[in-house]
Amino acid sequence: MIMQQFSLEINQPDHKINVAKAALLYAKDEYGYLDIEDYLNRLETMASQIKKRLPGTSYPLKVIKVINQYLFEQLGFQGNQNDYYDPRNSYLNQVIDRGMGIPITLSVVYLEIAKRINFPMVGIGIPGHFMIRPDFKDVGIFVDVFNQGEILFKEDCEAKLKEIYQQNIELEPHFIEPVSNQQLLGRMLTNLKYIYLNRQEYVKMLRIIELILLIFPNHPIEIRDRGLLYYQIEEWQKAIHDLQLYLKILPTAQDGDAIRQLLQKIE
Repeated sequence: MIMQQFSLEINQPDHKINVAKAALLYAKDEYGYLDIEDYLNRLETMASQIKKRLPGTSYPLKVIKVINQYLFEQLGFQGNQNDYYDPRNSYLNQVIDRGMGIPITLSVVYLEIAKRINFPMVGIGIPGHFMIRPDFKDVGIFVDVFNQGEILFKEDCEAKLKEIYQQNIELEPHFIEPVSNQQLLGRMLTNLKYIYLNRQEYVKMLRIIELILLIFPNHPIEIRDRGLLYYQIEEWQKAIHDLQLYLKILPTAQDGDAIRQLLQKIE
């Protein structure tokens, strides 16, 4: 039922996808007791509280400062620096309950509030760090939600990139292109996928891959990884099907020989 609802939500024109609802749907798969409408109402309440605080003239910087003051100072939202790979950081209900998350989930809270106060903002996938920015021409500012809504300029972003990669990296135009709603949900789920992989929670990882494939059907890497998971849990026929399909989609894949050897081993 949840998979069907999730599929209906994400398989519509991208601008119509309700990211919060979709994220709460896959969270309900993990936390069966959660009330989706309750969490959507909590986001509405946050937005209405911010609306009351907005100045008469709402310049982008002023709006961002009001959201930051309410979200981070009053409500105490923060990035989980101490336990970044806690799976709770990737479930929207837990992020709202605990006031704690990782860059992408905290960004979703921020974007959902911005949407509800009619302040256009978009997510951007700068390498190594997810951030958001106002969706106005030539505004030139960025918001690092993981760091208490820190307001950054182009030079600050390049300094962050240098810190992450230990080399000078120019902020190229495609780094700040808006991330689509489907891509945003895909990234959130991919984070969870690798968290569960590292924790060797293969059944949960399999469920997450199924959700990713609802967003991106026939994605070769996800099909391969699902096949490898089936191998791990000894679902031999399903493993064979997925690994053969992967090789059919990507016959010249770099790991093709290794996959063929694995198929021979299974058969």
